[in-house]
Amino acid sequence: MKLRHMIWKELWQRPTPMLTSLLAVTLGVTALVAIQNITVFSERKIAGDMESLGANVLVLPPSVTLQDYYGADMHGQTMPEEYVTRLALARLPGVENLAPKLCVEAEVDTIPVTLTGILPRSEFQAKAAWQGLGMFGNAVGSDAGCCATAADTGTGDNDPNSLATTRTIAELGDRDVILGRDLANQLGAKAGDTLPLLGDDFTVLTVLPSTGTIDDGRIFAHLHSVQDLSGAGPVVNVIEIMACCEDAAGGLITDLSGELPETRIVTIAQVVQTQIAVNGLMSRLSWVFLSILLLVGGASIASVMYANVTERRKEIGTLMAIGASRNFVTQMFLGKAAVLGLAGGSAGFVVGTIVAAVLGPQLLGIHVRPMPMLLGVGMGTATIVAVAASLLPARRAAGLDPCLVFNE
Repeated sequence: MKLRHMIWKELWQRPTPMLTSLLAVTLGVTALVAIQNITVFSERKIAGDMESLGANVLVLPPSVTLQDYYGADMHGQTMPEEYVTRLALARLPGVENLAPKLCVEAEVDTIPVTLTGILPRSEFQAKAAWQGLGMFGNAVGSDAGCCATAADTGTGDNDPNSLATTRTIAELGDRDVILGRDLANQLGAKAGDTLPLLGDDFTVLTVLPSTGTIDDGRIFAHLHSVQDLSGAGPVVNVIEIMACCEDAAGGLITDLSGELPETRIVTIAQVVQTQIAVNGLMSRLSWVFLSILLLVGGASIASVMYANVTERRKEIGTLMAIGASRNFVTQMFLGKAAVLGLAGGSAGFVVGTIVAAVLGPQLLGIHVRPMPMLLGVGMGTATIVAVAASLLPARRAAGLDPCLVFNE
């Protein structure tokens, strides 16, 4: 009988003892694949966000803990809108745009929505005291700033869709709203439709293109309209600052802290560094989980193999008596372990990829795809552990003396 036939027959006729070992190996590879998948695609998402956002700064209430850059105004705490005026009059170098926002909960036809108040650039330009500050492209006497963007050169000023990319908008009426793509699909609304909000009617100015962020599920309206209708008063949740130049952004944090010491200043670079550190920790933890579970699986495989050798001394002795060599017996046990390792690695890769594909969009808003490299890592690691754990039991089986076994 050929070696592979013996291995398959052994696994097929005695599957129960190996199930626990196979489960431990599978769980270890599953943890590795799932966490590594989420970590890799999370880092890619961060890189894309960083590239699209540029050097941006957030001004927040002092006690806020930032969890998500795009959800920075979801904390529920407020600060006076007067801070916006102070920043505008401070004429800090590198500040190209200010975007104060206030977020409140509302309903549209019994559907709960997040209504975000934003201040268009026309409001800044309308204030005589802010003219000539050199901060907004359409301001009287302003220069191009430290770098040319759509916000400061006038390009796209009349396009409300610029909110999706520049985080600011040139014009927005008191009773106009802008819908995120996902929310527009949910409401079945389009440009020109009328929506009831906070006891008043608003006209949909446009529907933003999909951004893949929390903004896809929001309604944007004029800040002062949201303040008045919600009864919140002249307050905001966050002030987003678009700092164009890297050199200016480098010293901007110190300047902002000196101008608004009663607030918390956070840069997108800090958010990215924090997320990268978390991703690094997750990646290391995945290897820890893999090591622990593979050690448990290896110990279980070794225990099962030792028990198998002890229980089947007569069968092994008979096999050797009819001509099986010691090498054949060793290969039979190691081959069985290798099959378990390959099966556990393959199953762990499939399950881990499915877990990452399900949890990635729900937890982090990222779309995860299979990573074939992890299939090789999972199968290779699981096979090495299984074979190493079976090495001593296999040598013990190969060392049996058929004569002594028959005497017993």
